[in-house]
Amino acid sequence: MRPLLADAPPASDALDAVLAAHLGTRYSAAVARIERGGRLVYERALGTLRSDGGGAVYVDTRFDLASITKVFVSTVALVLVDRGLLALDAPLLELVPEWRSREHASITLRMILAHTAGFRSGADYRNLFAEHVERYALGEPLAGVPGERVVYSDLGFLALGAIVARASDRALEPLIERELRALGARATSFARRLRGAAVPATERDRWRGLVQGSVHDEKAALAGGVAGHAGLFGDARDVALLGEWYLAAHAGRNSPLPPALAREATSEQAPDAVLRRGLGWALKTSDANSCGRAMSTSTFGHTGFTGTCVWVDPRRDLNVVLLTNAVHFGRSDLRPVRAAVCDAAVATFGR
Repeated sequence: MRPLLADAPPASDALDAVLAAHLGTRYSAAVARIERGGRLVYERALGTLRSDGGGAVYVDTRFDLASITKVFVSTVALVLVDRGLLALDAPLLELVPEWRSREHASITLRMILAHTAGFRSGADYRNLFAEHVERYALGEPLAGVPGERVVYSDLGFLALGAIVARASDRALEPLIERELRALGARATSFARRLRGAAVPATERDRWRGLVQGSVHDEKAALAGGVAGHAGLFGDARDVALLGEWYLAAHAGRNSPLPPALAREATSEQAPDAVLRRGLGWALKTSDANSCGRAMSTSTFGHTGFTGTCVWVDPRRDLNVVLLTNAVHFGRSDLRPVRAAVCDAAVATFGR
């Protein structure tokens, strides 16, 4: 699939202008996809795989999704809940016996998905070279009392990766990829499955040099590229499909997820002054969030550190995906660009 086909979606001067304005200064590669009512209304690809070229970007180019991985993995966890292999509110000691007699003993799946399990946010990768990263996440002392407050946590989702693997009795990589294929995501995989695909470069660092075709997140890299918090690569179509699995439950369309569970995942599970939490999803809390001012208070979504995001507004039946390699130009905040895309999407397609 390549852009500018005869049956391409309608143009939007406002969206085109936002994407073009930051090309070459905030990212070298960008794909935006907008869906309304479960149907494609806008799709554009701009730029090149690296700042020095490296090939064109197309609408089916796969990006390092970074923390959007968390929502894909939490979706698989909810599938396992539906099958009776996991429970949302039972302590996880049967699957994680190493938590017995520890402060972790009361942790539930709901707490992990809502970032209230008490895990520390993350860890400096330079302290993990001699560690088994997943074992470290499961065994590290907690930063807070389980269930007490929101602490957005990579370590919690590293632990989640181990939990879903144990619940299904399968390794994490084939489990996630098999379940996502069953749900309809055809292009989302961990890096080992890229098979030479042309993907946008992310950051150049002292440890690895230019990162391209392997996961940017250092903890995921030290876990072999496969983790519950980061590591998936995918295209805009699959990220929009992730949003549609949940949006369909609000709109009365068919979804592979049980509607009641999908609606619960996108409703508030934990309050927070910055970003309220659903199950895996973040919920719009203020106009300062990266979904911008125009999307409604029922909006749910997630961002990825590399420069990716998906924001979904059930009130407008609107699904907005922006994939970029913004970290290729440094670690500055992409929130204004994300918000501008979402505001332009509402102005053009959401009225």
